[in-house]
Amino acid sequence: MDNELPIHERVPHWVLAIAPLVVLAAVLALLVVTSPFGDLGSMADASTVDILWMLTIIGFLAGIVPVAIGMLWFPFIRALDYRLIHAFLALSAGVLAFIAFEMTEEVIDYGGELESTSVAVVAAVGGVAATFGIMYALSRWRQRTAATGAEKSGLHVAYLVAVALGLHSIGEGLAIGTAFVLGQGELVMLLVIGFVMHNIMEGPTVVAAVARDTASPPLHHFAIMGVLAGGPVILGGWIGSLADSALLAVIFYAIAIGAILQVLVELAELIRFDADTIVTRLNAVTFVAGVALMFVLEDVIVEGWILPG
Repeated sequence: MDNELPIHERVPHWVLAIAPLVVLAAVLALLVVTSPFGDLGSMADASTVDILWMLTIIGFLAGIVPVAIGMLWFPFIRALDYRLIHAFLALSAGVLAFIAFEMTEEVIDYGGELESTSVAVVAAVGGVAATFGIMYALSRWRQRTAATGAEKSGLHVAYLVAVALGLHSIGEGLAIGTAFVLGQGELVMLLVIGFVMHNIMEGPTVVAAVARDTASPPLHHFAIMGVLAGGPVILGGWIGSLADSALLAVIFYAIAIGAILQVLVELAELIRFDADTIVTRLNAVTFVAGVALMFVLEDVIVEGWILPG
């Protein structure tokens, strides 16, 4: 029966491609129409619990919701042949590389606010190196204990991607939490809209590694990975509202950079597992496309149009 077929074989491919964009447009329209964070004056006398609860809601909207929307592209990606899935993995690597570059700029900016340059350097280099080394060792241990000798699973790579993006998301939460406690409701609103547009690309970046596996993982894995990737926006919001610290920002961003560098290694190995070479013309094009896409979303649309100046 047709109902027993996978969704990517029952639904037209073009529908799978545009459906997440339709959901995204609906969420953004709802935020613009309702303007839920336009007036934070009533929060001036709010308790710490109330503030943390409000930041939890904001973080959910800015982090988990867009990642979940982006994951809706999984059936579309899964319908692609292996060569195109490899290209999509390369696009994901481009997205991650751009995020790492952006966070490097943040480390430099926040490090410049510290009185001691040596402290900033130690925090940044140590955070990157320690995180990369720990994640690399955990990945190798995971591969040794779970190796079947038949097929390399992309699920553990997808989890690593989710963790790396989650560490990056803490930085987004820091910005939201700081603006929130300063009572800048309009800025909070703009940040949420910007991060929703930015984070939608994290969804397909997470699930791209799973799309090449023979069988789709159970739905609870998608839910867990979505929370891992987007949920830390909430944690960052809490930290930003309670402690405005340049040193903490340097440490968190450095940790995220180290995690992303390790994930880039994992993505390269995932492609190399069943391909003759990692760097093909198509993979190079999609890698550059991933960088360019994030540049448009982050630097042109979010910072140029949504958050000018």
